[in-house]
Amino acid sequence: MSGILYVTGTPIGNLSDLSPRAVQTLESVDFIAAEDTRVTLKLLNHFGIKKPMVSYFEHNKRERGEIICSRIEQGESCAVVTDAGMPCISDPGEDLIKLCEERGIKTVVIPGPSAVISALAVSGLDTGRFTFEGFLSVNKKSRSEHLQSLKNEHRTMIFYEAPHKLPSTLRDLYAAFGDRKLSIVRELTKIHEEVIRTTAKYAAENLSDGSLKGEIVLVLEGAPEREEEQLTLEYAVETAKKLIENSEKPTEAAKQAAAITGFKKNEIYRELL
Repeated sequence: MSGILYVTGTPIGNLSDLSPRAVQTLESVDFIAAEDTRVTLKLLNHFGIKKPMVSYFEHNKRERGEIICSRIEQGESCAVVTDAGMPCISDPGEDLIKLCEERGIKTVVIPGPSAVISALAVSGLDTGRFTFEGFLSVNKKSRSEHLQSLKNEHRTMIFYEAPHKLPSTLRDLYAAFGDRKLSIVRELTKIHEEVIRTTAKYAAENLSDGSLKGEIVLVLEGAPEREEEQLTLEYAVETAKKLIENSEKPTEAAKQAAAITGFKKNEIYRELL
């Protein structure tokens, strides 16, 4: 009889946030699939849990995923954990879930802390609708394309960022989105937890000196809703005309107006002619 994969949330900082159910699960499974076994060992030692572990991370996920699933199919139960927070969220555990689905292996979630939701909750920004964008690419072209695709996103946007890349990211967010509300949430649940409610402009000009350290979540205000009467083809054409007055070629003006208004480039270009 096949075993079960338990997707087990772990603390994002404060070890007291590990739930009683998560402790019980880690004590009862046959083995644990851990992103970094050294990090997980500290957690297990804190709770007096002794279990065999298998390392499972980005660069060995294909090979180890097959091994983990084979063991579960033979009747063993496994808890998959990440270094901090919920596995499978911007994490290689996502692939393990897909593999379990393909092989008909049962998965059970043991909910735990999430940096995404925790940061959103204390951001002071709209929480009704949001989009999680994970880490921005270090590749300039991919990074630019990602940010451009979000230019007209009305929902609150959430990004993860490493401290050494934060300065350039703050500048890029201001360049891409202009001056919007921005919350920089760092070191959640830890001793130096801090929520900086600011703006993209202020952050780019005053907080991009590399002084902010620790695990960081950025929560950015979405684009303001445009007045309904502005969202017309006539408005899109007028936008293109203004761009042409500023020396843009008609094709490029139509393309930019399309990105701003959501209308098709060919529609706008046809009206310009």
